[in-house]
Amino acid sequence: MDAIERLIGEFARLPGIGRKTASRLTFHLLQQPADQLRLLAQALESVAEQVRPCEVCGNLTEQQPCSICRDPRRDAAVLCVVEDASAVPVVDRATDFRGKYHVLGGHLSPLDGIGPEALRIAGLLERVRKDGVREVILATNPSMEGEVTATYIQQQLGGAPVRVTRLARGLPMGGDLEYVDGVTLAHALLARQEVR
Repeated sequence: MDAIERLIGEFARLPGIGRKTASRLTFHLLQQPADQLRLLAQALESVAEQVRPCEVCGNLTEQQPCSICRDPRRDAAVLCVVEDASAVPVVDRATDFRGKYHVLGGHLSPLDGIGPEALRIAGLLERVRKDGVREVILATNPSMEGEVTATYIQQQLGGAPVRVTRLARGLPMGGDLEYVDGVTLAHALLARQEVR
């Protein structure tokens, strides 16, 4: 396999990148100066060598523990549980959340052979038990797997003296009811609020 085909193949393995987009990216890069390509290659190499999951929360970091776990201004008694590290900056940027995080590393999916032991659920239970956590916010994705994962964690925390909450789900602003999926609409209806 030649170098161009190999690069197209590697780009095509990325989520959301089809073969056509992979080809466009490859040919765009080939039009750049060689120094630019080397900088990209060095950045990829640095990430591969230096970035690891945080030993406490599972967030991706270059230092152990990560900057969020080290931050004394954050409330260690409130944990926001997310499926993937990519959700941490999204939640942090979009909200005033000042607690800490716990990254599961995926979601339960029995059909794909992903059970509780494949995720960082035991680490979450240990943190709740040892660190005086008062609240666990389940911020898993609003998918069938995310719901199953959240329900499983809620059951596992059943006997613990901790408040377990779930992100509210509902209708997006500017959306039309005819385009909303049934699960979202059902949750929005159940979580309806009184108009004052």
